[in-house]
Amino acid sequence: MNTGLLIIAAALWGAAAGSFLPRAAYRFSAPAGEPWRAECPGGHALKGWLGRAACPECAEAAAEGVEGAEAAGYGPRTTPLVIATALVCAALAAATGTRPELGVWLLLAPVGVLLTAVDFRVRRLPDPLTLPFAGAALALLGLTALVPEHTGEWTTALLGSLALGGGYFVLFLINPAGMGFGDVKLALGTGAVLGWYGWPTVMLGTFAGFLLGALYGGALVVARRASRKTAIAFGPFLITGALLGLLVGAYTA
Repeated sequence: MNTGLLIIAAALWGAAAGSFLPRAAYRFSAPAGEPWRAECPGGHALKGWLGRAACPECAEAAAEGVEGAEAAGYGPRTTPLVIATALVCAALAAATGTRPELGVWLLLAPVGVLLTAVDFRVRRLPDPLTLPFAGAALALLGLTALVPEHTGEWTTALLGSLALGGGYFVLFLINPAGMGFGDVKLALGTGAVLGWYGWPTVMLGTFAGFLLGALYGGALVVARRASRKTAIAFGPFLITGALLGLLVGAYTA
């Protein structure tokens, strides 16, 4: 397939997948210790996990002029998630080309965007997303290793998952207030995708995540919106660092 067509197809896939994320992002954006959200802000039961974050009952009540009716929309807007997922998928396609592992990256990318959105909102990385993400990454890469034309190693992906997960677990034990256990579980998945392209990619993606997190925290301190002891959501930087490392690893493989 022509590279340009591949990138367009990947972007369209990302846009379509991103359009299904808003409701899941809202339902998973429950503070730590609370159950996942089952109702819209107006108190109506939510049906399913995927789709737009809009309540038909609230929209109908607002249209009828019911006093105190909640707005129909809730949670994150659809457009930013669509654009973010489309851009991520297009970038992955441009870096990976027609190699078979691209299919794995395109399947995992929407989950990464969803995790980023949830962690930014409530500083929580849900187990129903992080653990399946790691399992799916290893399983799909294991299948990809059987397909000709791939350029990675499943063994290194497995070791990368264990190494990065273990490293984050040590950091969690040293400073539980600064490193959540959800980050440890997420590191299992990001370590797997980075390890596919080798240890230099693992190190690059890990370093990029810490650098981005440090820059963000420093910017908040300079802007006086946080102190040096303020905890920030690290999951988005872990994911973004992994994406940058993966792009470089795929491009240079």
